[in-house]
Amino acid sequence: MTTLSEVKAALKKYWGYDEFLPLQERAIESVLRGRDSIVVLPTGGGKSICFQAPAVTLPGMAIVVSPLISLMKDQIDSLTECGIRAARIDSSQPASERDRVIEQVINRELKLLYIAPERFASDGFISFLRRVDISLIAIDEAHCVSMWGHDFRPEYRRLGRLKESFPGVSVHAYTATATEHVRSDIAVQLHLKDPEVLIGSFDRPNLVYRVKRRTNTLQQVRDVLDRHRNESVIIYCIRRADVDELCAKLIRKGYRAAPYHAGMSAEDRKAAQDAFITEEVDIIVATVAFGMGIDKSNVRAVIHTGMPKSLEHYQQESGRAGRDGLEAECSLFWSGGDYGIWKSILANTESDQARNIALTKLNGMYDYCTGLTCRHRALVNYFGQDLKEANCGACDVCLGEIASMDGALE
Repeated sequence: MTTLSEVKAALKKYWGYDEFLPLQERAIESVLRGRDSIVVLPTGGGKSICFQAPAVTLPGMAIVVSPLISLMKDQIDSLTECGIRAARIDSSQPASERDRVIEQVINRELKLLYIAPERFASDGFISFLRRVDISLIAIDEAHCVSMWGHDFRPEYRRLGRLKESFPGVSVHAYTATATEHVRSDIAVQLHLKDPEVLIGSFDRPNLVYRVKRRTNTLQQVRDVLDRHRNESVIIYCIRRADVDELCAKLIRKGYRAAPYHAGMSAEDRKAAQDAFITEEVDIIVATVAFGMGIDKSNVRAVIHTGMPKSLEHYQQESGRAGRDGLEAECSLFWSGGDYGIWKSILANTESDQARNIALTKLNGMYDYCTGLTCRHRALVNYFGQDLKEANCGACDVCLGEIASMDGALE
């Protein structure tokens, strides 16, 4: 049986780390014992290591289910750079590339195989995988399985058949954001057997949260940027048009900025992302399409120029700041009109149940914006945790920066 010390040796060999982060060790022990698990590690907690490190040391090949092709590509590139044999199967590949990967699987050349969730609709594909020695099944971004998750994807519901199709193989669900309701739903939908549930702290004490009414977007954004000259900053906008407009204005003012949204070509998005990571530009102006799988530890500020549609989204997006543990700033500029924009977008939601859930989440986000309680406490309370300190010392409320109700009751 593979031991924790063997996994620790792999951690040093492939990633260069001497020790696991908090909770990583317990998550890996679940994998080694073959016990199903749900692991909630907030952004920056190193959840990928929880399945990648044991996958390298266990006999056989690990299956990793991931919702985004870009996310799969990023993780496989990182693994390959470390000298780990990993590949993916998804709809974007030409048939010749898919055939090459299938050959690698048959020849037992891979330690990790990344698969898009829709592949599991095929009985033939599942039969093919059953011919292989599977070490573990990891489901990344597992909140996608739940209608109560902030990014529900119907194809994730098919993953409930994995326990039946691969008896004896443990299934592990990983996510950065999941309320208690979502965690319970993940266990039910995936048919997990007595899963170990491991939850990291949702508090990020090095992040300074500020929330202000939006009055002059460009000036308010520049005020934050000027506190972080020549440092990495992510700016989120609700609409693509807002991204293009704000980015152009910043460039005209002399800031090194690049846009990123789903309306751009894959090549242009990749170029913008690479420029940000290599620090050819300091600022990325983006929609929520940016950020999943981005591994950049020195982002010093995350700015939202509009209200996100849920606290899960806000926690995940703002959590891309300060992953190195040093102080970083999270500023949110909002207006009542943002609520109306999201409400009209949500009106197109297919099912009444999904729309009602989304509206409940939107109301929670609105309450956060208009509230006058400690921002750190409001966030961790939402995820079912508490804050020990009466004063966090790291938000506009606790720092005494809010002189009045700031129009919250208008």
